[in-house]
Amino acid sequence: MSESVKKPILEVKDLKVHFPIKSSGGLRKKDAVIRAVDGISFDVYPGETLGIVGESGCGKSTTVRAIAQLTKPTSGQVIFQGKDLCKVSKHELLMARQNIQMIFQDPYASLDPRMTVRSIIAEPLIIYNKRHLLPKELSPLEIETRVEDLMERVGLNKAFKNRYPHEFSGGQRQRIGIARALALNPEVILADEPVSALDVSIQAQILNLLRELQKELGLTFLFIAHDLAVIQYISDKVCVMYLGKIVETSESVELYSNPVHPYTKALLSAAPIPDPEVERKRRRIILTGDVPSPDKEHVGCYFYDRCPNKMDKCKNHIPPMFTVGPHHNCACWQLEEKFPLAESEK
Repeated sequence: MSESVKKPILEVKDLKVHFPIKSSGGLRKKDAVIRAVDGISFDVYPGETLGIVGESGCGKSTTVRAIAQLTKPTSGQVIFQGKDLCKVSKHELLMARQNIQMIFQDPYASLDPRMTVRSIIAEPLIIYNKRHLLPKELSPLEIETRVEDLMERVGLNKAFKNRYPHEFSGGQRQRIGIARALALNPEVILADEPVSALDVSIQAQILNLLRELQKELGLTFLFIAHDLAVIQYISDKVCVMYLGKIVETSESVELYSNPVHPYTKALLSAAPIPDPEVERKRRRIILTGDVPSPDKEHVGCYFYDRCPNKMDKCKNHIPPMFTVGPHHNCACWQLEEKFPLAESEK
């Protein structure tokens, strides 16, 4: 089925997350605002993996936390199953969270050290069971069976269900987090850098596990990472983020073979390639200048201060998204002449 026929399972429209900073009477003369996420839009389709990549501090994790409503967005819409999660009641949000679950970045901090593995995985089932929000009420034995099934599905020995998180390695702890996320049979998984705290060999195991689970259960992933190789391996489509804005979106294969935005090109040039011949011939793009402060209000391109190809227009006009190919869009004024906007987009 083509994307034009399929409906997105998750729609993010003009999402903004701003954090106010109060003046303390020192050097800062007035209140400021940190623009962690500054007006981003994208769609996620059923069964696909959308990757969001960018350097630390660009707003990736804030984006997924805002989608899950763990951080309240300043403005914008997060539409899931026809409802804007930013405006629903607490009960409706609880219902929606059955189908949107999250895997957190740090497997050491995201598991309660005082709870056994059994209690951690069973907790969402018990909560939703008590509130009569599950399709059918589960008995204690059914919850126990479900916990054991989930442990085996993610590659953990069910005999260890009464152990505590500190008795497991980092990779095993992340498997516990994955099992917890799967407990309520969600449709969408928000994965916030789930492998960044793990050794490289363990990263591969977790990524393969996520791909197998996606295939078996028909899951949809929104996957956050700063590692370009991880995003390339796991994602069907990619959004490149810089300073709270999305600067380029494309299908994964197209983005890595034909990057358009100067920032995307710089990111890819910095990623090592395990082929000495190719690596020797590559030209590294070194960005000059400093990353602007996130409390700066931009009137022009967010990448202006570091862009090697900046023009006068870039300084005072924020570029729109230009369509440069099928499912490939880029926010850069250099594309204006070759890919003019339609009247409806101006």
